[in-house]
Formats: sequence, structure tokens, C-alpha cells
Amino acid sequence: MHPILSQRRIFLLYLTIWAGAGGFLAVLLSATVMAPGGAAIVAVPMMLVYSFMCLASYYLCRTFPLSRTNILRLLAAHGLAAAVTSTLWISLGRTWVSLLSEVSVFALLPEGYESQIPLLFGVGVVMFLLSVAVNYSIITFNATREAERQAMELRFLAQEAELRALRSQINPHFLFNSLNSISALTTHNPEQARAMTLGLADFLRKTLATSSLSFIPLSEEVDLVNAFLSIERIRFGKRLRVDQTVDPAALSCPLPPLLLQPLVENAVAHGIGHIVDGGTIDLRVERQGNRVMIVVRNPVDPDRPAARGHGIGLQNVRDRLAALYGGDAHIDIDARPDEYEVTLLLPADGATASIASAMQFS
Repeated sequence: MHPILSQRRIFLLYLTIWAGAGGFLAVLLSATVMAPGGAAIVAVPMMLVYSFMCLASYYLCRTFPLSRTNILRLLAAHGLAAAVTSTLWISLGRTWVSLLSEVSVFALLPEGYESQIPLLFGVGVVMFLLSVAVNYSIITFNATREAERQAMELRFLAQEAELRALRSQINPHFLFNSLNSISALTTHNPEQARAMTLGLADFLRKTLATSSLSFIPLSEEVDLVNAFLSIERIRFGKRLRVDQTVDPAALSCPLPPLLLQPLVENAVAHGIGHIVDGGTIDLRVERQGNRVMIVVRNPVDPDRPAARGHGIGLQNVRDRLAALYGGDAHIDIDARPDEYEVTLLLPADGATASIASAMQFS
């Protein structure tokens, strides 16, 4: 359908503009040989009829796109169309004037109309070419808007694929470490190995429940962290201590699932795991107006060996924050000789990126 006809408001505005053009044409005609009343009754209906005839120029513009048509061919096509359409319009006007002349008041209209044919032809050509310009503008605008929509859709799909890939990397990474721990326990403490297996099963059950969600309440994320820590406590015993402070006002704030687990996992593996006497992992969550601050802090051994991994967990957290929040989320790392601290600052109302509409809660 023609874009002007597809929306009632635009169509009414279109007719109003053409009626105004009809009034201007009536002024031109009355300035010569036609009486004002006769000029108006001829010009306004003719212009309204011509408004529908000029709608056809849209399809001519689609046939000869600006970017792919030689300028001479373009001018020839629209010039010929303008001349033919204007000639046909004048013929229809002649019929209208002939009908009006049956009324005695308008008996002299045909004579005046015939004398104004050159003027009418010029006006018809100009109005047709103006319609062509307007239709090219509409086509360009719609093409730009469609290109933007497709680009946004592609960014959305790429973002979704990236997030799924990042999430799939996090789960196997944790599973690999947990299975290694269970394997080590089975040789000297089968009971703890069994308890750890059950804990791992419970953790995986909870993660599967959130696997299809883009966001979960922070309270559920804290539960996932606690389920992970319960597994690690079996392996480390009293060496692993946790000091957790969570602001109740932040519990309902949405965040991506398994965002904190890699940070806590790093705190255990690269911090507590290298200290003979163990240490305390501090987890602090605080609501600060429209932001949520999350801090994970752990002690480290200054003489610990260099990590063999490549920081995939921390890099995944960075990438997920960038994909979901853009510049609205920040991650800061403070690595001191005896302490390691990671601070996340997130919007309290969830993602502000394009996938915010996909946010769900269980």
C-alpha cells in the first residue's frame, strides 16, 4: 500500500495540503478572466482529483530508484510522466467545467478555462514533480528506518548469541573444577565426596532453573553463590570462611544469572586455596540509589605461584557486563600483595540495553 494511504492522519494532512494548493490555483485563475466563485469551484475539486493522480508517482519512483538510475533517464521518465499526467488532468478538468456550464451561472466557464490551459499545464507539471520529490523523500526515509531496524535486530541476535556462549563457558568451567575436587576426595574421604556430589547436583539444579532467563533477582544469585560455597566448604573445611553482608533493599534488583559465581570461585581457587590457614571471603552487596554495588574481597598469598589459567571467568564477567549494560555497568579490580578485591557497579533496575525486554523472573 502507498505509505500516504496507510495512515489516516497522513492521508488527511495530504488532502489538506492539496486543498490549500487548490485555493492558491483559484487565486491565480481569478486574477485573469475567471470570476472568483467560478475559479474556486473549478480549481479546488481539480486539485483534489490531481492529488490522487500524483500518488502514482510513488510507484514510478520505486521503478527508478535514485541510487541506481542514470540522471538523464531519471529526468526523461519523470518529465514524460509529468506531461502525460498533467494533460490527462486538464482533460478531466475540461469535462468538469463542461458539466458546470450546464448551470447558467457558470455558462462562461469553458471559455475562461480554455484560455488558462497553459497555466494549468505548468501547474500540473510542477505539482507532479513536487510529488516525485516528496515520494523520493518517503522512500529514502523508510529505507533508512528499515536499515536501522535490521541493524538493531542483528545487534540483538549477536548479543544474545554472545551471552549464550559466555554462559556456556562459565558452567563447564565450574563443573570441571568441581569434578576435580570430588575426584580428589574419593580416595581419602568418600563421605565428603558423596556430600560434595549431592551439593554439586543441587547447585546444577538451581542453575538449570535459571538457564533460560536473562535476569534473576539478586536474592537468587546470592542463593547460587551460597550453594557453590557449600560445595567448597566440604573441600576446605575451616580454612574457608565467609563474611556476607547483603542490603535487603538490593535483593529484588535484577542481574544476569551466574554473574557472581566466577568471582567467588576465583576468590576460593586463587585466594583461599593458596593460604595454609585459609581466610575469609567478604561478600558485600549494597543498594546506592539507582545503583547496586557488589564487592568480593579475599586474602591472597604474596608468594603464591602464578595462576595457570587465563582468567576466563573474570573476562566472561567483563564481556557479559559490556554486552548487557554497555557503559552503564563498571567492574573495578584492586589487586594488592595480600588482598584481591573486585567491585561491580550495576543499574539497580536491570539492563538498559536492547535486550531489557527479554528480562524475566522465575
